[in-house]
Amino acid sequence: MAEDVKSFGDLKSTLIKAKPTESEAAAEKPKANRDAKGRAYATGKRKNAVARVWIKPGKGTITVNGKEEKIYFARPVLRMIVRQPLIAANRDGQFDVIVTVAGGGLSGQAGAVRHGISRALIAYEPGLRAVLKPGGFLTRDPRAVERKKYGRPKARRSFQFSKR
Repeated sequence: MAEDVKSFGDLKSTLIKAKPTESEAAAEKPKANRDAKGRAYATGKRKNAVARVWIKPGKGTITVNGKEEKIYFARPVLRMIVRQPLIAANRDGQFDVIVTVAGGGLSGQAGAVRHGISRALIAYEPGLRAVLKPGGFLTRDPRAVERKKYGRPKARRSFQFSKR
């Protein structure tokens, strides 16, 4: 690919790219990642919770650890968090979601499921990345509980100071 360049005009011609062929254009376009049954899989994480998420076309039911979404996530706020990526992508009610989640508390698990659903939607339909990325659904939230330090009752809390 080493070409002799003797002038700026020659340099410009080497920098201009030709139109990509059909095979190159297809290689650049992200391909859907589905299994033989038409499902997409992704893993979501938040705090100490890890969610394994499978999505497939269906009626819109969400099953978490074998239970219905309303039973597992009893608080409406947690159910809203779980459904956010589906609503943002206008796919609410179009996919059945099966989730296995472990670790952490309910709030962290809801965040992990949200992250997993977002990643599974992109695996199923790569064009949704442009919708989900600006909403922050694809970013793993790095915040976690800070460890307790020695000589202190909690991570940062100090014992009460007394002059006497």
